[in-house]
Amino acid sequence: MSSERTEVQVRPGVEGDLAALTDLYNHYVRETPITFDTVIFTPEERRPWLLSHPVDGPHRLMVATDADSGGILGYATSSPYRAKPAYATSVEVTVYVAPHTAGRGVGTLLYKALFEALSGEDLHRAYAGIAQPNEASTRLHERFGFRHVGTYREVGRKFGRYWDVAWYEKPL
Repeated sequence: MSSERTEVQVRPGVEGDLAALTDLYNHYVRETPITFDTVIFTPEERRPWLLSHPVDGPHRLMVATDADSGGILGYATSSPYRAKPAYATSVEVTVYVAPHTAGRGVGTLLYKALFEALSGEDLHRAYAGIAQPNEASTRLHERFGFRHVGTYREVGRKFGRYWDVAWYEKPL
């Protein structure tokens, strides 16, 4: 099986993706400090998250799938940066890829599609918080024009230790 030859398709996420997206996210909850969630989710618990990302508007969910199997290879989102009205033109973005696809360009395809989808929206800045260390995510964000604006030191505790989060911003 040559996984390197997999054709990847990127499309908006739909409710039928919920179980697979939840499984993918739960991997990161269980195994990594990349997310600061510490308890896995059921698909029903993740439904409000999925429904908060419609197919249009500034808060999107893009899903990468294997063109042959339809399996989920990763996803990227833009979400509200903060709830107060003056933050409405800012979004926080994130990308998660299935562990077996790391380094194959899936994150790049997802961000390309996400930023193209957002190009017509009334947005000024995108922000990304990257738990440290995470060289692959840092490289991905820098390739998309993000620049480091600061680091919150020991801001999250998971797996019995504290983690830093580096913050990046990108003009939109």
